[in-house]
Amino acid sequence: MKIEILDDAKADLIAGYHFYEEQSSGLGSYFLDSLFSDIDSLLLYAGIHRVVFGSHRCVARRFPFAIYYRIESDVVRVRAVLDCRRDPKWIRRRMQRAS
Repeated sequence: MKIEILDDAKADLIAGYHFYEEQSSGLGSYFLDSLFSDIDSLLLYAGIHRVVFGSHRCVARRFPFAIYYRIESDVVRVRAVLDCRRDPKWIRRRMQRAS
């Protein structure tokens, strides 16, 4: 199995990096390291997470973010990496757009 991070999810990660880097120097890098660790864990745990808005949702361990992904053949496609503090209606619209 392999992992593919789609362009929208990459943009989400970059936006999260910039947000946390503005909070404190170095925190953005820690954010990326943590989220990539969570994404890498999908190699072992893909498919065990609850389906929300049409995708599996893996909640990040250290930051209030969720990784939305689908399994297609032997590829885990990360569709979005979203802040869980967002309005659920916004998240639903965002996930519908990512379909």
